[in-house]
Amino acid sequence: MVSPTAVRQWAERGELNALTTPGGHRRFLPAEIERFAQQKGLTLNTGLAGDNDRVFRILIADDDDQLRDYLVELVTGTAVEVVTETAINGFEAGLKVSEFEPQVILLDLVLPGVDGFQVCRQLKQGPNTKDIRVIAMSGECTQENVGRILSAGAEACLAKPIDANDLLSRLGLNDLASV
Repeated sequence: MVSPTAVRQWAERGELNALTTPGGHRRFLPAEIERFAQQKGLTLNTGLAGDNDRVFRILIADDDDQLRDYLVELVTGTAVEVVTETAINGFEAGLKVSEFEPQVILLDLVLPGVDGFQVCRQLKQGPNTKDIRVIAMSGECTQENVGRILSAGAEACLAKPIDANDLLSRLGLNDLASV
């Protein structure tokens, strides 16, 4: 319940990050609005009954078809509405970030073309994508790789095969799995 002028001024001052369309219109990522509201002590009126009713968007970037399908099934089997998108390489993941606006990316480190390290660095450098949570996954969770991906901005690096309970816990979905 604020005026468009106030929102425009916040964006111009860099307090509220926005994507700008070719036509000059601003678009705000939900995660950025939530960050801004929390920073300012504002309560968002989403029109939803409660937190369990919120849609949770997860982008899964992995070139292993079976693992991607498994992760989609795992994260959508909860009491929270989870919407997923998938990508088979780093380039596709980058494209889908702007269209899908995920809150979390489950990101394989070893992807064809643009690898997970590059994807994570790019996300964390972007003013409109830096707040997207990145949880890396790899069959090569060496100390060096874990250090590199955490330095790039990921919050964790999970070893493959993925521990379902650990992943759901990190996503905040562990207590919400449907029976």
